[in-house]
Amino acid sequence: MTEKKNALPDRLSMDPRSEYFDAELLERGVGILFNGVEKVNVEEYCMSEGWIRIAAGKSRDRYGNPMTIKLKGKVEPFLEEDRPAE
Repeated sequence: MTEKKNALPDRLSMDPRSEYFDAELLERGVGILFNGVEKVNVEEYCMSEGWIRIAAGKSRDRYGNPMTIKLKGKVEPFLEEDRPAE
């Protein structure tokens, strides 16, 4: 039963305008391991396609949104309460 409760979606975004945004889940704290390294600046991820979007420094587009870079690799999201042991 806890497995279903802590199941993370295949795709999640930090942008409230995205259809993949989930405020309730983000409030619980979601961490990302990307190719075995924890990333803290992830804007969006997709496990099935194997990519993350991270902010490209402090650059902004003309609408004030952060510019992002798409990186491909192994994506492993986790809840902060279930943080993997190091």
